[in-house]
Amino acid sequence: MKHSWITTLLLMFTSLSATAGSSEVIDADVSKRDDTYHFSVTIKHADTGWDHYANKWEIVGANGEVYGTRILHHPHVNEQLFTRSLAGVKIPANVHSVMIRSYDTVHGVGDKRFKIDLPK
Repeated sequence: MKHSWITTLLLMFTSLSATAGSSEVIDADVSKRDDTYHFSVTIKHADTGWDHYANKWEIVGANGEVYGTRILHHPHVNEQLFTRSLAGVKIPANVHSVMIRSYDTVHGVGDKRFKIDLPK
């Protein structure tokens, strides 16, 4: 079967994008400031460019409620691992821990969640 050069390029690009895998939360810190929380989250993802990169992370409660979302506006191809922060996150007083999950533009939500206890 013959492939055009465009088909060959598309096949090469598809295989490169697939090798990046899903994004993963590696570490996180949380501090309480008055009645809100400040999160610093470290992400790992083999960003390949605009077509496949870690594009956000979320702070999620036990029942799936999303308390905060940090949008990542660009690829971090040459910056791995990378840490980004989100301040002013309101979480109900009866919640004692949350999960952080990350996303990428190809796979959506990553397989692993990062659990973190909230300071009192």
